[in-house]
Amino acid sequence: MKPLDRRSLLCWLASAPAMAQPGAPAWPNRTMRIVVPYPGGGPAEIAARLLAPELQRSLGQLVAVDLKPGAGGNIGSAEVAGATDGHTLLMGGVGTHVLNPLLSRRLPYDPVKDFAPVGLLATVPLVVVVNPALAQAQGIRRLADLVSAATSQPGRLNIASGGNGTTSHLAGELFKRATQTYMLHFPYRSTVSAQEDVVAGNMDLMFDALPSALPLIRAGKLMPLAVTSARRSPSLPDLPTVEEAGGPALKGYEASAWLGLFAPAHLAADPLARLRRDTLAALAHPMLRERMTARGLLVQGGGASELAALIEAETTKWARVVQLSGLKVDR
Repeated sequence: MKPLDRRSLLCWLASAPAMAQPGAPAWPNRTMRIVVPYPGGGPAEIAARLLAPELQRSLGQLVAVDLKPGAGGNIGSAEVAGATDGHTLLMGGVGTHVLNPLLSRRLPYDPVKDFAPVGLLATVPLVVVVNPALAQAQGIRRLADLVSAATSQPGRLNIASGGNGTTSHLAGELFKRATQTYMLHFPYRSTVSAQEDVVAGNMDLMFDALPSALPLIRAGKLMPLAVTSARRSPSLPDLPTVEEAGGPALKGYEASAWLGLFAPAHLAADPLARLRRDTLAALAHPMLRERMTARGLLVQGGGASELAALIEAETTKWARVVQLSGLKVDR
């Protein structure tokens, strides 16, 4: 699938669904549903459960979080794309709106035509984590030590990920290409399974989503070396970025995931405008920002235009990584 062009994205953002007819019932008039298209415990569920109470207060209706995992996010995303009840939203992100379109020939939804962007919630730094016993045995205390170990022992180190074509996988591919190192990649069916094998010592390292990794880092079960975001995370302020810790080869390295709220494209203009307004207001609330930051999320609070622009930029970036890696996934 070709990367999304600027004209398509601007048309997507500018196109307004039909206005509500006079005498139409008040909206919302029943429970709202935020579909999370990934397994529980990950950044998407964390963000949805933190946002839901704030939207519930502003909308005056219960906002439920509904986990619909499967096919790398395709199942839940397709369900929202086809929803006609006016009360169903998607907690989407780089996987659903950038990576899946790049990797699948049979995508069951159109990421542009089937959705209306609501708002950019947060970026999700990844963190390079290693098994503590391995780190001790190999003398790995910093990211530079990991690069040295991978350089001196090609193919010795094993990288786990949450699956082929996920951000955790492609962040590792970007890292290997930048450092010209060779480490074996082992895709798992979920991030949790990959984490468990790194903790157990069956895998050596992974590029893990910070919100998922934080409890294991704090418990001493994973050793963090660097975050993959452009700036340090407030959750681990003493931990350097990959760019800071990696030397000249990793200058400009950045591989964060991100989360955005989407509505079906046919949602009427008035409800969509209210959702956009209330979501931005919720993300500006200090308490919500504090809670999201504590869980490892970098709050953005961007509107629909910022979300559309990010999708365009990310599509261009990851298309190059996918092409260079030779990755072919048909979810």
